[in-house]
Amino acid sequence: MFLTITTTGSADRPATDLGFLLHKHPDKAQQFSTSHGTAHVLYPEADAQRCTAALLLEVDPIALVRRSRGKGRGGAPDSALGQYVNDRPYAASSLLAVALRSVFASAMKGQCTARPELVAQTLPLRIEVPVLPARGGSALVRKLFEPLGWGVQAEPLPLDETFPEWGDSRYVRLVLEGECRLAEALRHLYVLLPVLDDAKHYWVAPDEVDKLLRAGEGWLESHPEQRVIVGRYLARRSSLTRQAMERLELERLAESDDVAAEEIDNAVDEEADTEEKPVPLAVRRREAILAVLRSVKAARVLDLGCGQGQLVGALLKEGQFTEIVGVDVSMRALHEARRRLRLERMTERQSERVRLVQGSLAYTDSRLKGYDAAVLSEVVEHVDPARLPALEYAVFGAARPRTVVVTTPNVEYNVRWESLPAGRVRHADHRFEWTREEFRQWAREVAARHGYEVSFGPVGPDDPEVGPPTQLAHFRMAGEDGGSRENGSSHEGSRSREGSRSGEDSDSHEGSRSREGSRSGEDSDSHEGSRSGEGSDSREGSGSPEGTGSRENGESWTNSSSEDSAGSEDSAGSEDSAGSEGSGALTTGKEVAA
Repeated sequence: MFLTITTTGSADRPATDLGFLLHKHPDKAQQFSTSHGTAHVLYPEADAQRCTAALLLEVDPIALVRRSRGKGRGGAPDSALGQYVNDRPYAASSLLAVALRSVFASAMKGQCTARPELVAQTLPLRIEVPVLPARGGSALVRKLFEPLGWGVQAEPLPLDETFPEWGDSRYVRLVLEGECRLAEALRHLYVLLPVLDDAKHYWVAPDEVDKLLRAGEGWLESHPEQRVIVGRYLARRSSLTRQAMERLELERLAESDDVAAEEIDNAVDEEADTEEKPVPLAVRRREAILAVLRSVKAARVLDLGCGQGQLVGALLKEGQFTEIVGVDVSMRALHEARRRLRLERMTERQSERVRLVQGSLAYTDSRLKGYDAAVLSEVVEHVDPARLPALEYAVFGAARPRTVVVTTPNVEYNVRWESLPAGRVRHADHRFEWTREEFRQWAREVAARHGYEVSFGPVGPDDPEVGPPTQLAHFRMAGEDGGSRENGSSHEGSRSREGSRSGEDSDSHEGSRSREGSRSGEDSDSHEGSRSGEGSDSREGSGSPEGTGSRENGESWTNSSSEDSAGSEDSAGSEDSAGSEGSGALTTGKEVAA
């Protein structure tokens, strides 16, 4: 795919100012990695009178098929060979629009730190796209670009120059000429290139409405082909199209009345008739965990014993967390997490941030090293006490994240659950439930053995007599300055791990597998809702109670549909990894495309 942007200048306003606006130096050829190939930016000509910036996008069709399976053009019901032999590496499409948004992000936003006065200047521009798929032909191309002030040349390309009798193809050679701000020109291309192609290489999620309205601000609300643009850009998803059209109409009315849109759309008083509802304990738990992770500015986070992915979903909603790995021993839980998170329909930007990995916390695993933080939310109580030292070493001794957050039920609070019989634990799979003092003693010993400091906090209402329903421990690596990571392990932790391996029978692995089935779909706080409708996030196999004398095969998904802030690019692929730490513990993992 190829696109050029040309401007002319004079001695007073040299054409090379284009380099400042694009944030790309005219004397350099630069390249940028994308999920589907490599984008190159270069200047075929650059002097005071004339400057041309070129964007060349090299697309890997194999990677595109793997990452776009079942979505957009990659999932079209063509022949299997058609997925590999097609026009995508050559014809401008949503792939080029995404590359524009990624490579020229600052220019599209109208930002120029070095020369801010250039942003508002109108430039004489000539934009050329050698091969543009146009479903609707040259006539539609003109209908879309001419109302925006562009002079349009849309020359149809023949199917085969050798056989003119075959007629024209659906592709055109596009030349746009006009005067406008560079940011506006880039936004026009970003929206209208995929509209003309009438297809997208990624799943169109609800956030595409916001992206369309941001890029269309100032011109889309009054465009005569507004309905065509909105419908095609949103892949003809009726609910999203209706939402976008309603918001555009609201903007049009607000502009005509010279008021803010919020002043018109004020018929519903959100503060009226509201009834305070109890916050589920599971929600409070996630909020407490997120508060800790925010406070330590963690970016790369492990959710160990992720279950059905509720915490992973909460982490994905916050941009601070750039890499999120959910780990669970239960493949059933991971399948459910994948379904609930809708990985196949995620935008590209989201999917690049998340992985779901099968693994047992009874083993050390090299894949878990190097992360800012790890979370063990309602996990330790699912582990047999004799196997806690193995989990302890795998997390605190081998993986050694800078921060570890552990939550577990407070057994003292169980007397407040009216529906819970005396002496019973909250969940059938809980191997134990600790008092506040027992939990603190365990946490302090773990911290001392592995070079961490620990503090404690309540989750949920803190009863003056029995404490909170959930207790939280925040471990911080001793002497951590926020930037360094230690990969060593303490001698005591190593001894504890070795001790946990001794005397375990060969059937421990099978026994733990059978227990996972019993946890499927269970509510880990089944009794918590009895008082105030409090929900919970069940976590299958979250305790990883497997023995440490056998091997675990792991499988993870890397989803394939997200976008770099504007169009989605998918990340997937496959790799085989094996992590071996300590003496005799081995975990293998296999990643497969979602």
